[in-house]
Amino acid sequence: MNEIIYQSLMSFFACVCFSVVFQVKGKHIFFAGFGGLISWLIYLLAATPFPDSDIPRYFIATVIITIYSEICARVLRSPVTVFLAISLLPLVPGNGIYQTMVYCIKGDSVMALRQCIFTVGIAGALAIGIVVVSSIVQLILRYNHMK
Repeated sequence: MNEIIYQSLMSFFACVCFSVVFQVKGKHIFFAGFGGLISWLIYLLAATPFPDSDIPRYFIATVIITIYSEICARVLRSPVTVFLAISLLPLVPGNGIYQTMVYCIKGDSVMALRQCIFTVGIAGALAIGIVVVSSIVQLILRYNHMK
């Protein structure tokens, strides 16, 4: 449990630093960093129902963090991407991309393909999670606007 807390806090601090680099202003920095904490915490906690599969864990974390980003955008009157781009950073499959390139350089095409497919699966889970939530939010907003 301590490891989960530690990793989540480190995700928070990393996302706060990225917020500064991306020139996020004021209180938005905290909320973007907190989104990073939430995304990594959800990913780690989703290991209980999905111990052998990473892709559903990434999808669940992305759905929750997209909802969080939509709420922050409405409450703080900022674009969703301010929060979403930073909050998703802990979930970006950078290691998978790196490992794919390592296998390619070593000439291990079977492992390179396997790692590439896994990495694309993670990226797809992130994309689908964002699209699903954003589409539902847009439908709700249009429905409420038509009333």
